[in-house]
Amino acid sequence: MGHLDHATFGWLTPVLSYVMACIGAALGLRCTVRALSATGRARRNWLITAASAIGTGIWTMHFVAMLGFSVTGTEIRYNVPLTILSLVVAVAVVGTGVFAVGYSRDRGRALALGGLTTGLGVASMHYLGMAALRLHGHVRYDPVLVALSVVIAVVAATAALWAGLNIKSPAAVAVASLVMGGAVSSMHYTGMIAVSVKVTPSPVTLPGATAMQFIFPLAVGLGSYLFLTSAFVALSPTADEREATASAQQPLESLSR
Repeated sequence: MGHLDHATFGWLTPVLSYVMACIGAALGLRCTVRALSATGRARRNWLITAASAIGTGIWTMHFVAMLGFSVTGTEIRYNVPLTILSLVVAVAVVGTGVFAVGYSRDRGRALALGGLTTGLGVASMHYLGMAALRLHGHVRYDPVLVALSVVIAVVAATAALWAGLNIKSPAAVAVASLVMGGAVSSMHYTGMIAVSVKVTPSPVTLPGATAMQFIFPLAVGLGSYLFLTSAFVALSPTADEREATASAQQPLESLSR
């Protein structure tokens, strides 16, 4: 069995991956809050932004953590199409759950269905990303720990959607995002603890791209998207602020007439 190291660079990748998960969760929750107070096209756009933020945050968390993953006796490369597919899956399934909550009249049923769908999708993203690994050897999983990681993903997704429905204040969203980030990180590392690798040394060059060639640049790009979108959301006025501005302008318009 090859020795697995989940933190080749020490605490850097675990901490950074947790931060990315928290940023994605916070942005997604704020966008969901905005969506629920909007109507029509505005609601749809806010929900799309929420799905992309949460999905991107989860994916970035996973692969930033994977930058610190190594196996003694073999190099590691990634299948590029599968890695990109895992990102698409993450955003798509999160979008399914977010839209279910955003448009359903029966919020309780939508929460249960959306949480289950999103949680299973997050787990699928994780294991699809793991399937993209290319190394000299065979990867095996502990089924009990895999099942536990899926349960954590479903609970975390349900909690995130519940927070989007019930938490309004920025301070509460910040606390909820810290909890969500911890849950997503716990799901990831539970899934990673389930991994064992039987190394088969070989001189053959592995197909695919290394983490620094592909994963790192993509993670930096997606991380930049999260930061820029966070700034846009923070500067964008809320529905209450727009109403207050409109109310303040009405007397001035009356006087000008």
